[in-house]
Amino acid sequence: MSEQGKNIKSFFANSGKGFMQLFMVYSMAAVITGVVEILYGYYTFGSGEAAGILVLQAFVKTFFVLLPLCVMLYIFYSCCFFFSKKLADFVLITVAILLLITQMALAKYFLTALVPLGGDIWGYSLQEVKQTVGAGGALSAGMVIFGVVIIASLVLLFIYVPHKISISLYVAPVLLVLSITGNICAVAAKADQWKASAKEFDNALATNKLFFFWHQSVLHFFPPVYEVDIYADNYIDDPAAAGIFSMAAAFSYVDEQSFPFLHQNAVPDVLGSFFDSTAEKPNIVFIIVEGLGRSFANEDAPLGNFTPFLDSLSKQSLYWPNFLSEGGRTFAVLPSLLGSLPFGENGFAELGNTMPHNINLLNTLHHNGYESIFYYGGDAHFDNMDLFVKNSNGMVQDMRSFPAGYTKQPSENGFSWGYGDKDLFRFYLSQLPAKKQPALDVLLTVSMHSPFKINEQEKYLGAAEDRISKIATSEAEKSMLLKFKPQFASVLYTDDALRNFISQYAQQPSFRHTIFVITGDHRMPEIPMENKLERYHVPLIVYSPMLSRTATFRAVSTHFDVAPTLLSFLNHRYNIAVPSQTTFIGTGLDTSRAFGNVHAYPLKQTKTDLVDFIYGNYLLNNNQLFEITNKMDLIPVNDESIKVKITAAFNGFRQKNEMVKANSRLVPDSLYRHYQTANTPLAVK
Repeated sequence: MSEQGKNIKSFFANSGKGFMQLFMVYSMAAVITGVVEILYGYYTFGSGEAAGILVLQAFVKTFFVLLPLCVMLYIFYSCCFFFSKKLADFVLITVAILLLITQMALAKYFLTALVPLGGDIWGYSLQEVKQTVGAGGALSAGMVIFGVVIIASLVLLFIYVPHKISISLYVAPVLLVLSITGNICAVAAKADQWKASAKEFDNALATNKLFFFWHQSVLHFFPPVYEVDIYADNYIDDPAAAGIFSMAAAFSYVDEQSFPFLHQNAVPDVLGSFFDSTAEKPNIVFIIVEGLGRSFANEDAPLGNFTPFLDSLSKQSLYWPNFLSEGGRTFAVLPSLLGSLPFGENGFAELGNTMPHNINLLNTLHHNGYESIFYYGGDAHFDNMDLFVKNSNGMVQDMRSFPAGYTKQPSENGFSWGYGDKDLFRFYLSQLPAKKQPALDVLLTVSMHSPFKINEQEKYLGAAEDRISKIATSEAEKSMLLKFKPQFASVLYTDDALRNFISQYAQQPSFRHTIFVITGDHRMPEIPMENKLERYHVPLIVYSPMLSRTATFRAVSTHFDVAPTLLSFLNHRYNIAVPSQTTFIGTGLDTSRAFGNVHAYPLKQTKTDLVDFIYGNYLLNNNQLFEITNKMDLIPVNDESIKVKITAAFNGFRQKNEMVKANSRLVPDSLYRHYQTANTPLAVK
């Protein structure tokens, strides 16, 4: 062998040995970190699977993640090794420590929020991230000291352990070949989708958080292109023709190339027969309850009923127990509930002052003489909620508006989400006597939010313990529920706040012609979820002294359906002028008493993840098909013909949704100007 050949062989032998010694240490540390995370999560929050199965599942996933990482780090290492082994070691050790710290931070986030952190972090501003982290109490002095100790321990680990590891000359090339093969076959992405069990929390616990974050971030910055012809026969234009479900409303689009969502407004009035007539136009009060999920709210809740007042109220109301939010976070609730609007890339309101002109419930009722105010105990600029309301001719009252005499919720490190729900309702009621009539008011609560620190904390922790003792059917169930006592305490606090609010509002003269719409923005994620649909499963309650009869509708509807239905009701009953053309995605609330779904809608999990689509009694999640049962459980389905049809409908929506960008057009300027202006118009429908 020539001298040059010997040098090349020596270079790869020495660099391969040095790299593998360090990489083996990193791999062991990564596996140990993952095992500790799983064992902590398993014994803290419970699970449907044995701990050993989850650890094995996570180990296999981590192995397939390390394979492609190995070849990338080796290429980087060998380039530095060409100049100096010390340089190569220093760079690799630094990168390995940063990866391990990131993995630990992502594990900490998951064990706090109980959902893995993905690309959604890129959808928030730095100020919003700081507020969320601060309010959660994640940066305490103890955490800083712990972080310093971890970093020091990792440095010592990489200094003293690698040279004690004996590496065969054959190990490095074998692992590199496996790594290259793993990259080509994308085994990391495939392994990360393996299911640990039917329980959503188990799957999330066994997920490799570092790879999940990396993969979702890549998809955020380099989104896939959905090659679907929106004018093709298999588009969502007529879902009934697809043979999946029998009842659906087909939109008559006006000009999809110029206005992708603009269609004729033909939503029927399904509420009118349930209401008595009044001479006055009704006031409408939306109460959006932060984190209110059906899994712990009202009768037949899987975790038990922690909302006794809302449960009693639902029996005096129009009630949809199988209702869905349109987002897994708060960002989606105002545009979806009040505007039935598409999401855009990171949520409609994320476009800020450049969000497209649109016609929604706020500006339509403003056009008809209503005064609209959004009330929030926190900072309304979070998720650009204030901009959405103000751009729709509404006014905003948030934490800056509260006078002396109101108390913010506590936080251990100076951060707080704002004023608690009792203070929010008290502030709103103090303004009620001077309100202009008719009014559309929107109240968003904040108390059922991490870190679940509320005023009267001890009182409601005791109430939660009493409630758990009352509803638990076994000691094992009681023990499980007690793990989430702070969360349930905040639920009981908010339920009491709602009880007091309705009781005091009933003493006001305007109560007799007021309609209350109560729902959740999404299901609280800090209690483990059973399936992918649960994060969207919230109740919808329409309560009013104007109701002539009550009813429970078990059909599935979503936030998209509320604004179109209310406007149709107001148009037919009170001659409220509504546009003949709208961009509403919703086709209206389904008032069927029997379970079923006639809708075809996307559900946006986070600001950056649009991976869920309901179509009839099916949910498509990340290319996996499920059937939705009458208890809102999910059963995996292997039917390629149905999946193809639903995927085509989903991709069709995605393609249209990508057209919603800054300053894009949703409606013609003339239509927008007409309904953005307050006057006493003639009905145009």
